[in-house]
Amino acid sequence: MADRRPIESWLTDMDGVLIHEGVPIPGADAFLKKLREAERPFLVLTNNSIYTARDLHARLKRLGLDVPVENIWTSAMATAQFVNEQRPGGSAYVIGEAGLTTALHDVGYILTDHDPDFVILGETRTYSFEAMTKAVRLINNGARFIATNPDNVGPSTEGALPATGSVAALITAATKKKPYFIGKPNPLMMRAGLNVLGAHSETSAMIGDRMDTDVLAGLEAGMRTFLVLTGVTQAAEIDRYPFRPSKVVDSIADLVDLV
Repeated sequence: MADRRPIESWLTDMDGVLIHEGVPIPGADAFLKKLREAERPFLVLTNNSIYTARDLHARLKRLGLDVPVENIWTSAMATAQFVNEQRPGGSAYVIGEAGLTTALHDVGYILTDHDPDFVILGETRTYSFEAMTKAVRLINNGARFIATNPDNVGPSTEGALPATGSVAALITAATKKKPYFIGKPNPLMMRAGLNVLGAHSETSAMIGDRMDTDVLAGLEAGMRTFLVLTGVTQAAEIDRYPFRPSKVVDSIADLVDLV
C-alpha cells in the first residue's frame, strides 16, 4: 500500500460499516464528517434495492449520519443505469420495491408485463408466487433476466429472510436461465460508482464488512480494500479466502485519520 498513490476517493458499504441493526457504528459520524471537511469524493453503496437514495438519506439522517442523496449508490440505481446503456428507453417487468421502480422510471424505462426487454428481479419483503410465475413465463418467451444482487438472505429482527439470490435460483430452476447480477461482488457496480465520482481506481478505496462481496468487488475493480470487523466477516474467517483485503481494521473509526 505504501507504493500506491494517496487515496482521494472513498466508497463504503452501509450495513455493517456505518450502521448495524439500525444503530450507528461508533466512528461512522466522524468518518463522514472528515470526508465532507476534506472535500473528498465519496459514495455510500448498498446491495439493497428496496429503498431510493432519498429514503436512505432520510433513514441515515434520523440516525445522525449526514449523507447527501447524491452520495448514495444502490444496486437498483446501478441496474437502471446498466439496462439503459444496453437498451436505451427499453421496457422491463419488475419484481421489487420503490427503490428499483423509481430508478428505472428515472432513466426513462417503461414497466410492463407485455413483451418486456428485461425481467428485473430486485428485493422485496412480499415476493409473490404470481409475480414469479409471470417472470418465468416472460423469460421463457425471450425476456432477458437481470437481478439487482446475488445475496441469498437478508437480515430481519426475527432472523434471516430469503433475498434476491434465493428467488433468482428458483426462477433459474424453472427457466434454465441464469440472471446477470449487477450488485456486489460484480465489479460493474463499483466501476459505475467510480464513474459517478469521476474517480480512478488507483486512487480510490472500498470499505466493507464482507470478504465475499465488498472486498472481492473492490479488489476486482482495482481499488484498495479495507475490511471492518463490525459486520458479517469475522477475523477468523479471513484466511479461508484466496484473496485478502489491503488492510483489516476493527471498525471505520480506525480509518478517520486516513481521510
